[in-house]
Amino acid sequence: MVNPKKKRLSYITVPTQHIQSLSSSPLHNLLISSSTSPKKQHAVNPPRTTRLFIFFSPTWFLICLFLCALLGTIKIGFHLPYSTLPCSSSSSFSPSSPYSFPTPTSLAPSPPVMGSENDFWRQPDGMGYRPCLKFSKAYRSKTEDGLGRKYLIVVVSGGMNQQRNQIVDAVVIARILGAALVVPVLQVNVVWGDESEFPDIFDVDHFKAVLADDVRVVSSLPSTHIRTRPVVEKRTPLHVTARWIRSRYLRRLTREGVLLLRGLDSLLAKKLSPDLQKLRCKVAFHALRFASPIMEMGNRLAARMRSKGGPYLSLHLRMEKDVWVRTGCLPGLSSGYDKIIREERKNRPELLTGRYKMDFHVRKLAGLCPLTVVEVTRLLKALGAPRNASIFWAGGEPFGGTTALSPIIKEFPNFYSKESIASKDELGPFLNKASMLAAIDYIVAENSDVFLPSHGGNMGRALQGNRAYAGHRKFITPNKRQMISYFMNSTISETEFNRVIKELHEGSLGGPDVKLMDGKMLRDVTAFPAPECMCNKTIKNDSFRFDSNS
Repeated sequence: MVNPKKKRLSYITVPTQHIQSLSSSPLHNLLISSSTSPKKQHAVNPPRTTRLFIFFSPTWFLICLFLCALLGTIKIGFHLPYSTLPCSSSSSFSPSSPYSFPTPTSLAPSPPVMGSENDFWRQPDGMGYRPCLKFSKAYRSKTEDGLGRKYLIVVVSGGMNQQRNQIVDAVVIARILGAALVVPVLQVNVVWGDESEFPDIFDVDHFKAVLADDVRVVSSLPSTHIRTRPVVEKRTPLHVTARWIRSRYLRRLTREGVLLLRGLDSLLAKKLSPDLQKLRCKVAFHALRFASPIMEMGNRLAARMRSKGGPYLSLHLRMEKDVWVRTGCLPGLSSGYDKIIREERKNRPELLTGRYKMDFHVRKLAGLCPLTVVEVTRLLKALGAPRNASIFWAGGEPFGGTTALSPIIKEFPNFYSKESIASKDELGPFLNKASMLAAIDYIVAENSDVFLPSHGGNMGRALQGNRAYAGHRKFITPNKRQMISYFMNSTISETEFNRVIKELHEGSLGGPDVKLMDGKMLRDVTAFPAPECMCNKTIKNDSFRFDSNS
């Protein structure tokens, strides 16, 4: 009979290279410190293994066997150092998408090493700024003419993003004059022939509801004003103040009842009262929501970009033929394409915008030309964009067709547009509607982790402000004026080029621009909402929550 009280002798064979790790681990201390644990004995074995003799129960033997096997697996398979805590656990994250935003702080992975591929997706320091639209008591006490005697009609022109800017100004002008705003009229676009109306692009009911406490928005003039002869202003000087608007229009508007404004582009001054600045932000970031069909399509395509794995980059490439003509620049595709642009500009000199006496080379060195696709590709590589990055291209058809995009597709093969990730049936309702297609591009770009425009413009500025207001999501502003000379330098090494480009863009990644916050420089709050429309102090949560009653 075997004495049940007699301790049994058991052993575990452990490779010698793990003995030292075990001897310095918490598991070793646990084994030798237990009062019930038997003494460990070493048997003579072949040189590559050592035996640990432990007196313990079968249950204890199984536990130790499991722990040692687990530790051995970790050591061999992953080459990770053993934790100094017996029950420590590390926070996990998906290696396929280490920077999915937003990430809860408690689960956020460690910041990537500078220079690594992941560093490209790192978001800028938002300095704690969050949306904060609190209007003064004086502003809230003033309302539009309660008798409904004054109405403002505006006709906005240009592309979708240009129209957005003018609508923002229209709301502020209506507030200044104490007038009701008739839903803006969108002028037929002469370039694209788009006949879309306001409700086709924007959510009218939402627009009215959000602005209910600021400006009364009506769908049309009341019957009492239909036969009224409106005060018509075809062209208003640039950057006019609130005082100028009142002195120019208020008396005539009160007498006639209707004011019709055209040509609102860049009409309002950049420096307005704090309340009017907040109103501009309220219109741009809250009231102007796209119509439901556009929102659904844009969000669907953004989700498809996200489903391709990890974060994605959006580019706004200004490569359309009219862009090269208007800017006085050349696409650099070939001498044949450059000749076409020169001839078009010669035949239609009215299309050339600003600085008429500058030739192409002077414009290029001054940073006034859009980046070519080759330059965009080199910029992305220098900033550390990984080759497998998913890229969404927003913009019209490039001059030169898809061939013009070949340099960037060669370096970044995961290159997509709305046409490549949506079916023809899905895009069918939006075809030949340039403003709607631009709105879809806007939504996909707005949802991206990083955004880069090749030439500023209205869409670039609108997204700059939108991404800042959403928490300063990464927005790369190409430092064209300073980096162009390095693009043209064929003797600089790639390593040195990359270093210089990174240094030039350290302060151009979408964070709050401290230099512009001292009040000495005029800027558009719809592109730079902090600090006028954002706060970084400890404020009650309701200060950040927006509703129509704020």
